[in-house]
Amino acid sequence: MFSTGQYIFAALFFIAFVIAMIFTYRKDAKLHKKNYKGSIFILLGFIAFIVFLFILKTQLN
Repeated sequence: MFSTGQYIFAALFFIAFVIAMIFTYRKDAKLHKKNYKGSIFILLGFIAFIVFLFILKTQLN
């Protein structure tokens, strides 16, 4: 299905992408803490809503 060269390219691309994302996140970490201070509560709200919908679905079936 895929050649050995394609697997090697995919692995190297994935490693390079993860390293680039780590460096970018570290560079912007202070800015994110300043600008997105209360965003964790919004994330928790979305997760709670999805869990609520899942529970509701399982109880009604």
